[in-house]
Amino acid sequence: MVSNARMRKVLIIDDEMDFCLLLKAYLTRLKYDVYYSTTLTAGVEQAKKIDPSIIFLDNNLPDGLGWEMAMYFLEQYPAAQLNLISAYHPELPNVKVTPALKIWEKPISLTELEDYLKEDV
Repeated sequence: MVSNARMRKVLIIDDEMDFCLLLKAYLTRLKYDVYYSTTLTAGVEQAKKIDPSIIFLDNNLPDGLGWEMAMYFLEQYPAAQLNLISAYHPELPNVKVTPALKIWEKPISLTELEDYLKEDV
């Protein structure tokens, strides 16, 4: 685990631009390097480029269900913390629940997020 937030890369994959920008602004103030994509395809490509430490993955995306790619992200980025986010809590499709996986329901509490990030440092 990297102990310095400045070295941590966060990838947000969510089609709600306002959510991406809000989360990016918040995490940037905490010295994280933040990237976002508004489609699943673009998110997969962005992840290959940046090798994220933390991933926030929405479920309902314009080009597919993000949560169906959860195992892909867990396998390709085993050191990353995967955060599944959704406005509702659907069943997880063939995803093995591990300590590297957290589920968030929108809206995300910034207080809860801050506590979560403190555990990461």
